[in-house]
Amino acid sequence: MNDSFSLREKVIVVTGGTGILGDSFVNGIVAAGGAVGILGRNAEVAHARADAITRQGGRAVALVADVLQEAELVAARELLLSTFGRIDGLVNGAGGNAPDGVLDPAEDVFKLNIAGMQRVMNLNLWGTIIPTQVFGPALAASGKGSIVNISSMNSKRAITKVLGYNMGKAAVDCYTQWFAVEMANRYGDKLRMNALAPGFFLTEQNRSLLTTPEGGFTPRGELVIRQTPFKRFGQPDELQGALVWLLSDASQFVTGSMVCVDGGFSIFGGV
Repeated sequence: MNDSFSLREKVIVVTGGTGILGDSFVNGIVAAGGAVGILGRNAEVAHARADAITRQGGRAVALVADVLQEAELVAARELLLSTFGRIDGLVNGAGGNAPDGVLDPAEDVFKLNIAGMQRVMNLNLWGTIIPTQVFGPALAASGKGSIVNISSMNSKRAITKVLGYNMGKAAVDCYTQWFAVEMANRYGDKLRMNALAPGFFLTEQNRSLLTTPEGGFTPRGELVIRQTPFKRFGQPDELQGALVWLLSDASQFVTGSMVCVDGGFSIFGGV
């Protein structure tokens, strides 16, 4: 492999590192030679994953923090810096949906759960912005840093029911483009920001919405498969190649972009 695709000597922090997709992000970074800070609220999972990587000869540290709590993120940043001495990349993997950010078809469209929608938007948007504010200066100090936000198919297309999540991810896309330009204006090509847009991957949050206990598809899952030319859900490790590319020097002229890893969902017109 060309060395420009390597993450050797790079230190990457992954928020949402205790989730299913976060685990794939962490493993992809370690496989590419990077050291990783596994950041999440679940201390037990964070430490277990970091310990497993260390036992296998990799470099990892558990960072227990909530992405909406700046003080916790500052403490995590200082622990990462004291452990590895630098930070070269940030993956804003924390996010997701919640029941109070959903509008079911039978509900009145003019009686939205505003507080619930705001909570989901806050997690996805401010849960991306606040870690960038906290870890960004360390990336700038490293001399060459890459930030990867996690977008979604929901950001560009209307996906029924999950309004709060749709709005949050659309805002993440706007932020990605805007902030990429601002960093370029201030740091030239030394700091980059892009977004990775997964298609439909099974996680603990959506498994019961898309699949049945017997392993089949729910009606909603059937609609997703019908709209996906590959006719299947994605596997978490299929996100690793695009993520490593965006974090590596191989993508050093790429900023403000959204890379879709979606089995063709975003381009298919349904006919």
